[in-house]
Amino acid sequence: MCSRTRSEGTTIITIRLRRLALAALFLVPGIGIASWVTRTPDIRDLLGASTLEMGLVLFGLSLGSMLGILVSGLLVARFGARPVIAAGASTIVISMPTIGVGAGLGEPFLVAVGLFLFGAGMGGGEVVLNVEGADVERLTGRSFLPQMHGFFSLGTVIGALIGMFATASAFPVQLHLILVGVVALLAVIFSVPRIPAGTGRVERTASGAVRRSNTHLWRDPTLLLIGVIILAMALAEGTANDWLPLVMVDGHGFDAASGSAIYAVFAAAMTTGRFIGAWFIDRFGRAVVLCASGVFATIGLAIIIFVDGQAAATAAVILWGLGASLGFPVAISAAGDSEVDSAARVSLVATLGYVAFLVGPPALGFAGDEFGLRAALIIPLVLVALAAVAAVAYGRRMRGAVEVERVA
Repeated sequence: MCSRTRSEGTTIITIRLRRLALAALFLVPGIGIASWVTRTPDIRDLLGASTLEMGLVLFGLSLGSMLGILVSGLLVARFGARPVIAAGASTIVISMPTIGVGAGLGEPFLVAVGLFLFGAGMGGGEVVLNVEGADVERLTGRSFLPQMHGFFSLGTVIGALIGMFATASAFPVQLHLILVGVVALLAVIFSVPRIPAGTGRVERTASGAVRRSNTHLWRDPTLLLIGVIILAMALAEGTANDWLPLVMVDGHGFDAASGSAIYAVFAAAMTTGRFIGAWFIDRFGRAVVLCASGVFATIGLAIIIFVDGQAAATAAVILWGLGASLGFPVAISAAGDSEVDSAARVSLVATLGYVAFLVGPPALGFAGDEFGLRAALIIPLVLVALAAVAAVAYGRRMRGAVEVERVA
């Protein structure tokens, strides 16, 4: 009896440490991306880059992201989640000083290399972190993914506040991002040893079966609806992370420090939505929450695009942040809510989300250079409106499935 109690206590502690480690590993890229975003006006000035040139620099992020996303599944199947998470987190650590030094030297190529490293680390590592988070939900029977993503948003709040004060005080960009890299390194050293080995690893003889299963998933209508939702909502979140300060500065007349402060407001709205979202999910269900998220984000983006005025833009950013907050984690939870191929479903949907989050926003630079950044936001506006419609269709399918089970 005592032995069983000690074993259960050890398991509880292990799960808690695992949750804490996953939270810290989501916090790190949040701080990193907010540090980059809040200093983009300063970095643009140091590089002497136009909107189009900044879009090209951001394609370093896109290329790295695609590489990380494409190889993460194969690496996890071969080595398990922990080595992939460690490699991704370490790459994020290296990326921050690289971006800072590149900006200080006025070298766009070096900044793009730093963004490539950041994208590779985040694209490869965070897909796998979602698989880990879904596994924790399975083991505990409790919601964890919204809170886990909440720590990413909390990281963006911390990074945005630091970036705002750094911008206002003209703190050197290169020193700022080097310090971010040091803090990230400490978090990685603490977290990686607390991730269990072997999650997601498959035997080589089963690899063919895994490939066939993944092909079958593309024909699952419910999963495709979830994919549409996560693609749109991740693009809405990623667009803010890449462009929001510049939209506020160039499109609504804020100064650089105020633009960073507006991004901090967005990050705070995201964090709030994710930490309180579990209550709404339990009360109203995933479909209703996803639909409401799409509606909120649509209204917020529409105001920013079509309404002049700094007060209206600030209020709209709150709607945008609340709307985008739950789309990604709730869609991941919905994808993993299956007794068959749960890890493969999560990996597929997470991959779609991170492609939209990391690759989509840089492409908006081309539209922004041609039509202006406010007009470029029409693209995510249309997609989040479609996500709200897809959420309604998803809810109908889930209700139909429940009715079929009852009849059976």
